[in-house]
Amino acid sequence: MSPKVRRQGFCGVNPLRPSKHCSGERALVEYPGGLVKAAMQSSERFTPLVVLELVSDTKEEAISWLLHRIRDKQHNGGAELMVEQLGHGEAAEEKQNPNLFLIGTSLQRLLSGAEDLGLFKEFNDGSMRGFTNANKQNFKNFHGDGDGFLSMAECQYIIKHELETLRAKDETHIPGYTQAKLYPGKSIIRRLLSKGIMVQMFPLHETEELKRLSFSWFKKIKLSVQPLDEIRHYFGEGQALYFGFLEYFTFALIPMALIGVPYYLFDWENYDKYVIFAVFNLIWCTIILELWKRFSATLAYRWGTLSRKKAFEEPRPGFHGVLGFNPVTGREEPLYPNVKRQLRVFCVSVPFVLLCLYLSLYVMMIYFQMEGWALSFHDEEPTFWTGILVFIPSIIYAVVIEILNLIYRYAAEFLTEWENHRLESSYQNHLVLKVLVFNFFNCFASLFYIAFVMQDMVLLRQSLATLLITSQILNQFMEAFLPYWLQRRRNKKLIRKVKRQQTLTDKELPLEQQVRLEADMSTYLGTFDDYLELFLLYGYVSLFSCVYPLAAVLVVLNNFTEVYSDAFKMCCVFKRPFSDPAANIGVWQLAFEAMSVIAVVTNCSLIGMSPQVKAYFPESEMQLILWTVAIEHGILALKFILTFLIPDVPKPIQIQLAKLEFESLEALKKKKMLETTELSKVQP
Repeated sequence: MSPKVRRQGFCGVNPLRPSKHCSGERALVEYPGGLVKAAMQSSERFTPLVVLELVSDTKEEAISWLLHRIRDKQHNGGAELMVEQLGHGEAAEEKQNPNLFLIGTSLQRLLSGAEDLGLFKEFNDGSMRGFTNANKQNFKNFHGDGDGFLSMAECQYIIKHELETLRAKDETHIPGYTQAKLYPGKSIIRRLLSKGIMVQMFPLHETEELKRLSFSWFKKIKLSVQPLDEIRHYFGEGQALYFGFLEYFTFALIPMALIGVPYYLFDWENYDKYVIFAVFNLIWCTIILELWKRFSATLAYRWGTLSRKKAFEEPRPGFHGVLGFNPVTGREEPLYPNVKRQLRVFCVSVPFVLLCLYLSLYVMMIYFQMEGWALSFHDEEPTFWTGILVFIPSIIYAVVIEILNLIYRYAAEFLTEWENHRLESSYQNHLVLKVLVFNFFNCFASLFYIAFVMQDMVLLRQSLATLLITSQILNQFMEAFLPYWLQRRRNKKLIRKVKRQQTLTDKELPLEQQVRLEADMSTYLGTFDDYLELFLLYGYVSLFSCVYPLAAVLVVLNNFTEVYSDAFKMCCVFKRPFSDPAANIGVWQLAFEAMSVIAVVTNCSLIGMSPQVKAYFPESEMQLILWTVAIEHGILALKFILTFLIPDVPKPIQIQLAKLEFESLEALKKKKMLETTELSKVQP
């Protein structure tokens, strides 16, 4: 038998139905090496879904204890999962890390985990309902024993949740590591990570499904929409919502781009005739975010995350404090006074952010000095080369901005970690706020200064074009060309390595090699940087595109390549990330809405500064200012009225959610009535 069908991914096409290639004597023939030895140690067959890696010198007593806790029954405090160590085999000769563990579980365990997590699945009547084992046969696509009912991403998310909620009982420390303290209720996985005993935990790719997704997603150039349902099925809702927002933002920019091209071509020299485009900006930035909320709600309902209730949020792995009892859960966990955290935020973090903003302002003043010197030099000797020299300060400033943003990002992460936030959501909110404030000031302060202090529309157009084009070139290099080059380089090494191994063994590549190759891939760090880039591009377009109408065209082209570069990285460069069952884009929705409010104020101010509007108030500048402020307040009021009038969730979905809530209340009433009836029968 030849393992050609299985050699590039984990064994078994369906993660819930392991094939005969995964265990026993047949496995010895199909997959020589450590995986087979591990599989033969277990009487139960399972398909590997998640890989857990420990450091190479992990002590044996710690490994034995961890494996026992993972395999132990739930009522004993274990995770009740199946786990086997990837054998040393040939990898040991190559001095690779041998402490890799393959984790899977039974179908029934996955179904019970889906019920515990409250996963929503499609019911036979077409509605989305929380899955329960009691009425599992009433769910659509649940046939037989439920094989294929859960996607592989959902299975891996369930296993990740079970591992992360694996808690210490009466252990005082991790066996063999007296410095790694434990206490009842402490998350074992998080302690292993914080003490550096665990290297990583990641889900395995399914190669055949990944090939199909790659082909329909980025391997062929097309102008159609992305396969969001397939992306969600493979990577989860969080990643699918990001790509959905990227696609929506790109399509929303097309009307502005179509208007901007002729507007730019026919008004090339008329820098002051931007009133019409500014009015269009006001309408555009007000409507698109409201429509996105409805679109994202439709996606979230279809994917079963809109009405899903989140479980009680656990403390972050990096959270530390004095051991105490949580008054909500009653569990023992670290406690840290909120007063100390607030002192760190307001006495250290806030002054640091203000200092960084001052340094950014100082750099901006240097840029204006360079700009003035270049312009004066060009005015004295107007040649082709001096004309090019005029753009040099803006290019240098754009590069410096990217460098400052990168340095500040590391500082913001360090400060936010030092603030010791208990919850991951609180940590993310504080980090996003720090990064957004600095990036907004760093990227837009010079444009505001040129527009409203210098009031130089020619320089504003030039600076905006230079900043936008330079930042996009740098981003495309970092996000598209560099990952592609690194992937090609890694592939060449892989080909040489595979040929050498096949020459030595004269056999097909085993699953063991696939696991080790994925372990060496880069780790996906989430959508933070991707959303930040879209936020800045949205700012460039919504704030000042009226003076440079081609901004929307450039952003559309950037987003088009962004889809393919991000898709390539997700499928070929990064490890597979765990599914993130998100219902929306989170705090970034508030960030974009705040930017749209600033855009209204900015565009109204630009309209008030235009010569066409000033001509109506030749003698009273104060009257012009009052009219501008009044119109701006009126548009903001209209914006908030539209926000109130346009429901975030479409009416049909509201009706479905209301029906589910009504049915839940009726079921609860019937249950109470039944309990009362049973109790009355028992009592004399």
